[in-house]
Amino acid sequence: MESVDNSYSALMSVYHKEKAEYLKQAMASIWNQTISTDDFVLVCDGPLNTELDSVIENMQAAHPETLHVVRLEKNGGLGNALNIGIKECKHELVARMDSDDISRADRCERQLKVFQTHPDVSVVSGIVEEFTASTREIEARRVLPETQEEIITFAKKRNPFNHPCVMYRKAAVDAAGGYQDFYLLEDYFLWIRMLQKGSLGYNLQDPLLWMRAGSDMYKRRAGWKYAKSQKALFKYMKDSGFISGAQYMKSVAVRTASSITPNRLREFLFKSVMRRK
Repeated sequence: MESVDNSYSALMSVYHKEKAEYLKQAMASIWNQTISTDDFVLVCDGPLNTELDSVIENMQAAHPETLHVVRLEKNGGLGNALNIGIKECKHELVARMDSDDISRADRCERQLKVFQTHPDVSVVSGIVEEFTASTREIEARRVLPETQEEIITFAKKRNPFNHPCVMYRKAAVDAAGGYQDFYLLEDYFLWIRMLQKGSLGYNLQDPLLWMRAGSDMYKRRAGWKYAKSQKALFKYMKDSGFISGAQYMKSVAVRTASSITPNRLREFLFKSVMRRK
């Protein structure tokens, strides 16, 4: 009987503002996968602090053969760190992971099954469940469309994949030009370019990851700088023929309004309208 290839790399970036306990929990959730990885690439995006370095040293001691730490001299942003990290990953399939979230134990196993049964698929994500204090107290869920046709339609208005829990093919990411500088929207911009180049996506209709939310997450999605970044992204979509002029005008109006809305109202709208309880 032919053996199934369950090889994949895990890719995470961390910077000095992360909390050591969050990093420890995030990394532990990768080590505790039902199908483990033999290649965990951790990119330190600039100098860290004593607490974070201590967590990393302990992890290196516990997993000397599988944890590969890449240290950058200065902070260059998430997209830059991930581009560097992808080059260090030794497997074609790469499981993305943020340094403050927690993957469910069967996350990677579920995603690997999709790649095995659908070898033409290039990117797979699933449901993320948002929490603040405890994973036992879920505040909202981000559920995405499952199939390619639905994903493309959804992508014209909103981010079609949950970046904190994607697994993708390196070759497809490279073919689309990798991550490019786009304030807080590096992943969305990447997905659009991948879809335009014919990459196929799939979203599992199962929870794969617990994502830390809270008011700070919604504050990051505020202000004129973020509004301008969103406008630029939708302009790219319009100019490249991905969306119509009417879709562009509507999306820019909605996104701008959301960006300048008071934080409490924005958080309420995200949880009540754009998320599911």
